[in-house]
This record gives sequence, C-alpha cells and structure tokens, in this order.
Amino acid sequence: MNLALWICAGLLAVVALTGGISKTFVPKEKLSAAPGGGWTGDAGVGLVKTLGVLELLAAAGLILPAVADVAPVLVPVTATCWVLLMVGAMITHGRRGEPNFVVLNLIYLALAAFIAWGRFGPGSFTG
Repeated sequence: MNLALWICAGLLAVVALTGGISKTFVPKEKLSAAPGGGWTGDAGVGLVKTLGVLELLAAAGLILPAVADVAPVLVPVTATCWVLLMVGAMITHGRRGEPNFVVLNLIYLALAAFIAWGRFGPGSFTG
C-alpha cells in the first residue's frame, strides 16, 4: 500500500510540476494555442499564474513533507486540495465541450483521492 501511494504521489507531483511550470512561465497567448489550453484565453493572466503557482506548491506538498518528515500530514491535505482543483478543471473543460480533458482531470482526481484516503487512513505516516 505504501509503495502504491508513493507511486501515485510521484506521478501526480510530476503532473502538477509540469502544469505549474507551464502556467507560471509560459505566456498566456502560447498556452491558449496549446491543446487543452483554450480556457486560458478567457482567463486573466493573474488567474493563470496563480493556478500555476498553486500547482507548483502542490507538487512540493505531495512529496517534500513526507521525505523531510516535517508535517507529513500536509501530503493528504495537498491531495485533498488537488481534488478540489480537479473539480474546477473538470467543470471548466466540461463547459468548453472538451470531454477528453474532463476524463484526464477525473483520472488525476482519482489519484489524488486515493492519496488522500491512503495517507489519512491505512497508509498514514503516523502509524
């Protein structure tokens, strides 16, 4: 169980890091031309950059607290926040008629829910 939780956290951290870097450092005009990035054309630069920073923090929050053994409860808290972020992403892509991205966000949501459940419960770092 512990290994599965670490693998899921690692995969999700890579997803968050990739998305965070692109939203934080790639110009909004370039993002809006990318597949799945059309929503950025309707969003303000500040919102896109804020979401990027939140994704960078999520990437760190899924891994670093457990590795450093400093407040490891932040791992499932971060995963729970990621679930909420993915609900928003699914709503956004759903409204834009992008079912493939809704499914992709659902997969990310499921990974995060598994991490939250596992790290709050049977795979907790405290037990």
